[in-house]
Amino acid sequence: MNLISGVDVSASALNAQRTRLDVVAQNIANAHTTRGPDGKAYQRQIVAFETELMHRTHGSPLAGIKIAGITQDQTPGQQVNDPQHPDANAEGMVTMPNVNLAFEMVDLITASRAYEANLSVVRNAKQMAMKALQIGR
Repeated sequence: MNLISGVDVSASALNAQRTRLDVVAQNIANAHTTRGPDGKAYQRQIVAFETELMHRTHGSPLAGIKIAGITQDQTPGQQVNDPQHPDANAEGMVTMPNVNLAFEMVDLITASRAYEANLSVVRNAKQMAMKALQIGR
């Protein structure tokens, strides 16, 4: 594997982790949204990854990562008794979003660390290329 191929693989992982960070931020922002455009409580979004073969013109194909899809978590949200809430039903119960902030924070930290790791791979590849150019002088 040459340096450019390694950077390509890391770039695909950076794009995937950035999407994951965006989805986690969206989940956290809507943790208390009880009525969305469809009139229902917000449903947590989940990012699914899949391996992608990156075809190269020279050499063997490489495995990168891509977003397979963003799906909704179908677990039901918690029912809270709040008769004064504008979205309360006839019994005074409000359906809250199924977002657990502790889980989202763990997902956020995991995605952030994966992003940083891939970024350091790109930085190291750049430094290796610069050192190789210095040898040639």
